[in-house]
Amino acid sequence: MITQQRKLVTELPGPISKSLAQRRLAAVSSAVSGGSDIYVAGAEGAILLDVDGNQIIDFGSGIGVTSVGHSDPRVVAAVTEQAASFGHTCFMVNPYENYIGLCEKLAEVTPGDFEKRSVLLNSGAEAVENAVKIARSYTGRQAVVVFDHAYHGRTNLTMAMTAKVSPYKDGFGPFAPEIYRVGMAYPYRWPTGPENCAEEAFARWVESACVWRVAPSSLMAESLIVVTSSRSASMAAPTAFSMPRLRLSGLAPCVSYVRRKTSFGN
Repeated sequence: MITQQRKLVTELPGPISKSLAQRRLAAVSSAVSGGSDIYVAGAEGAILLDVDGNQIIDFGSGIGVTSVGHSDPRVVAAVTEQAASFGHTCFMVNPYENYIGLCEKLAEVTPGDFEKRSVLLNSGAEAVENAVKIARSYTGRQAVVVFDHAYHGRTNLTMAMTAKVSPYKDGFGPFAPEIYRVGMAYPYRWPTGPENCAEEAFARWVESACVWRVAPSSLMAESLIVVTSSRSASMAAPTAFSMPRLRLSGLAPCVSYVRRKTSFGN
């Protein structure tokens, strides 16, 4: 059992972590960036135990994934039960009940009284890519509008959709076409004050997206990526600047919601 307290028995990083860092340089591609040279041997709750015996608080949480903590007994029991039953079959090849059950749970907890269906994917970027594919196929339209300051992923399409160039996009082009960027409603820094943000931002959004940048007949969806926890900070839009309002305007006939890094994983 790992006690839920910070405890240091060596300098950080310790000698064993330092040796692992040297092995990493020789064996692991530099394309895999690293935020720390402290190597983990175990974890429980909010505490990481490193290979040198130090206990540190896990503020990273796998970039916001381990929301119930490490080695939660219920999670361990569920994983153990599944591993003893069967591993990977690919739901498209040999389906199983758990996939259906999770989709049913997602429909239950998702707000709204409309029909809901889900597809389960491996990562946030894959979810965004598939949201765009589904929306394009459904609407027959190609253009994608994204917000300034948004982070969407590191595949070619999601890099094109991501606003920040460095470190996400620099040197990796050319990128996918038909991506149009507009400003985000940001009450905290809105020039005329937060009380005017929703109305003014929405008017600016309509003019920018559908007058100057892309024809409404080509606009397939406004794709909002709700980043609950990632390397990029999130910005909360005012309630009036909402996806239902975009639908009612007729400018976003198919709105794709993708929530990254939820308690279900990516």
